[in-house]
Amino acid sequence: MMKSLSIAQTGMSAQEFQLGMHAANLANGSTPGYKATHAVFEDLAYQNYRQVGASISEQSILPTGLQMGSGVRVSSTSRNFSEGTHQLSSGLYDVAIKGNGFFQLTLPDGTIGYTRDGSFQVDSQGRLVNSGGLPVAGGITVPQNATGITIGQDGAVSATIPGNTAPQSIGTITLASFINPAGLEPKGQNIFTESAASGQPNAGTAGANGLGILMHGYVEGSNVNLVTELVGMIQTQRAYEMNSKAIQTSDQMLQKLAQL
Repeated sequence: MMKSLSIAQTGMSAQEFQLGMHAANLANGSTPGYKATHAVFEDLAYQNYRQVGASISEQSILPTGLQMGSGVRVSSTSRNFSEGTHQLSSGLYDVAIKGNGFFQLTLPDGTIGYTRDGSFQVDSQGRLVNSGGLPVAGGITVPQNATGITIGQDGAVSATIPGNTAPQSIGTITLASFINPAGLEPKGQNIFTESAASGQPNAGTAGANGLGILMHGYVEGSNVNLVTELVGMIQTQRAYEMNSKAIQTSDQMLQKLAQL
């Protein structure tokens, strides 16, 4: 009887974790470039009471076995990297990726971080940075007297300077892709870093080698489906309640047994 108590307890723990995933997704429903996550479950080891295929006589073997599972656990979290909705923006430096790829940012330790959030700004030095102040890799600096900025589909950035008829090139926003983006390590602030699971980045010009193009004046929204998350949250709640009910039922059966 105690087996059912421990099994149901693993189910409650797993559903509690799943509810946290739904809550995080709902909280980031308006976060630019956010990618929804969900928990991946796996069953625990089985206790064999009768082995499958065991011989019961010289001429007969068991077609089925007798096993009982030990419950469930969360094995990993999976992130959905499908493209979010492109939203028209009034930001002068906002840009979205249409297709595959990540923007590259220089982290404080000199390594590269990757993001789909293209809501860029300029800092006090004129550098193109993200909302957290991290500069775009390659070092793009906007002249102080620039009256306009243009970002092409290939990532070429040019500035309109008073007195010059032709726009002045000030750098290029390059993109990077990964063979397994789900293996990227999330660091918060819409930033991912490379890991052994993601593979090495394939950096290049937007629109080339399978990389997406850039859309100036747009920001990629979160790909969280609010309706799906709400339905999932209700399902998680019901599963948690059923596991809790299993514990209550087991407790009642133990009480009956103790009265014999």
